[in-house]
Amino acid sequence: MPYVLMLMLSSLLSLATSARAAAPGSAQVPPPRERTLPYRLVSARPADAVVLFDGKDLVNWRQPNGRPAAWQVKDGQMTITRGNIISKETFGDALIHVEFRIPYEPQAHGQERANSGVYLQGRYEIQLLDSYGIKIPGKGDCGAVYGQYAALVNACKPPLEWQSYDAIFRAARVDESGKVTEPARITVLQNGTVIHNNVELLGPTAGAMDSDVGKPGPLLLQDHGSPLQFRNIWLVHLPLKGSDAY
Repeated sequence: MPYVLMLMLSSLLSLATSARAAAPGSAQVPPPRERTLPYRLVSARPADAVVLFDGKDLVNWRQPNGRPAAWQVKDGQMTITRGNIISKETFGDALIHVEFRIPYEPQAHGQERANSGVYLQGRYEIQLLDSYGIKIPGKGDCGAVYGQYAALVNACKPPLEWQSYDAIFRAARVDESGKVTEPARITVLQNGTVIHNNVELLGPTAGAMDSDVGKPGPLLLQDHGSPLQFRNIWLVHLPLKGSDAY
């Protein structure tokens, strides 16, 4: 196979008490906590992956208006400065890997607390937010398919720690007239934990680039006013179907 993904039962992690995030206004970052994860994703970047960001430059990105991407690149990571950016690479069915770091903004509340988003095909947002410690995440919390599905569990690490999304995306199927015959589907792992299990998307989420779901689209990283950071972004194009032969 051109790539290998292995889900392992994570039985070696110890049980620990859950911790709530520090109250807004606190001067200290909440300490890391140990958690028992049901599954852990074990993967390296596959040999056939399309590298979107390797820490060097933004040559594979642009602004939605076609101008060069203007985010800051330093020390192997890029930081949101101004404006959304989109990948020059577009995709249909794909495995997408994104690593991100959420800033600590104790003075902010709700959707203003380190908000951003990862839009698959520029249409379907996986929310980024400081939701660490929230017992029951909602449709606007980190990991949500924004406005459609809350994460199954809160898999967030504290702010300032690197985290990851691994998304297995199945694009919508349309007929010759452009009518949707099968909605898009997505499975998402955050930090190795399954937070969406093959959910059927209800259509493009708020802030989508367009609604032409039958066409390939780019990866969009959202600027919502907070200086989130990203590194090690890649995708693997997946075949639409397997062989019909026995």
